[in-house]
Amino acid sequence: MAVNLVIPQRNTIHAVPGVEIGITAAGIRKKDRPDLTVFKLTAGTTVAGVFTVNRFRAAPVIVCEEHLSGSTPIRALVINTGNANAGTAQEGLVRAKRMCSATAQALGLDERAVLPFSTGVILEPLPIDRIEAGIPKAVAGLGIDQWFEAAHSIMTTDTLPKIYSTQVQIQGKTVTITGISKGAGMIRPNMATMLGYLATDAAISQPLLQTMIREIADQSFNRITVDGDMSTNDSFIMMATGHSGLAIEKNTDAGYPELKTALTDAAKDLACKIVRDAEGATKFMTIAVQDASSRDEALKVAYSIAHSPLVKTAFFASDPNLGRILAAIGYAGINDLDVSKTRLWLGDVLVASAGGRDPDYREEDGQRVMRESEILVRVSLGRGKVSETVYTCDFSHEYVSINADYRS
Repeated sequence: MAVNLVIPQRNTIHAVPGVEIGITAAGIRKKDRPDLTVFKLTAGTTVAGVFTVNRFRAAPVIVCEEHLSGSTPIRALVINTGNANAGTAQEGLVRAKRMCSATAQALGLDERAVLPFSTGVILEPLPIDRIEAGIPKAVAGLGIDQWFEAAHSIMTTDTLPKIYSTQVQIQGKTVTITGISKGAGMIRPNMATMLGYLATDAAISQPLLQTMIREIADQSFNRITVDGDMSTNDSFIMMATGHSGLAIEKNTDAGYPELKTALTDAAKDLACKIVRDAEGATKFMTIAVQDASSRDEALKVAYSIAHSPLVKTAFFASDPNLGRILAAIGYAGINDLDVSKTRLWLGDVLVASAGGRDPDYREEDGQRVMRESEILVRVSLGRGKVSETVYTCDFSHEYVSINADYRS
């Protein structure tokens, strides 16, 4: 069950001028389930992406990277769920490119102007014939107000759709930002295991957009983990159509800080919704590490805690067995860590200080915090001034059940 995940009302989701979406049920894995989505982008849209670093990255990821590095402007996305087209060797590449060709033909585009995406079961052939048959149907239904439906159509083990939409005033212009994401398991940076699509009607130059997406990903989708497993298909795409009248060419332009902040907030929201809807999750946990000597050091400690099965199962049970957190800090890889300077808080409760249990800590205080559905774990390393935050969840019996039965 999702942890405090709020789905916006459909009538509060803003269409992004320059983006049309069409959806159909192609029968890729389940009959009559919407599972094929096409995005059509207006001419002049800039597009940037970041992808999984898994060495077994899926065929559509390889094709996306190839098309984004070319000289043909991206004008469309095509997304299927139910099959990841990963671990499919050379034939997987052929089928990913056939997705592009079919979409391009339906829209009157060059196939290199299309980015393909797949999500679902790994190591199974992509049913390309069903996808090719479905693409014209998705294109026939293109419309500007399909974001809500698209968020549903890209789901796999998700229980709820992930949607974000807002409008902000920047330099006297109304700028729209709307995005969707999917993901619930096999989540670990870098990238987090998911698909994410974020669009704005601001105009952003291509080089700047590519720089922005990497920086934004590092503050959002690369700060979440569910189970420490990195997928083969992770993709995060940003699109800027330019219809609002706000134009940003470089990071010194007026309006750039406000726009980047708004886009980062959107990506963080979509990323955290993935953790809130993590497979079997009952707790949403924020791991904040402060007073580190470097970013790398802070993240080592944060992920050491966030990835620990012992920590995650203790949170599921609401058991303040907090020595597990101290152990995770200790094996994070900081060889010269001075434990006498390290402090640990659970919510507002100081648990450990001066190398051991804080004299004022009481078990009932830890128990009180552990019963909450949203929990802050805060660690001070006493080594510097750098802080980093990671978002994760607990491990429940349901996580095992979902993943044991995923293919059946």
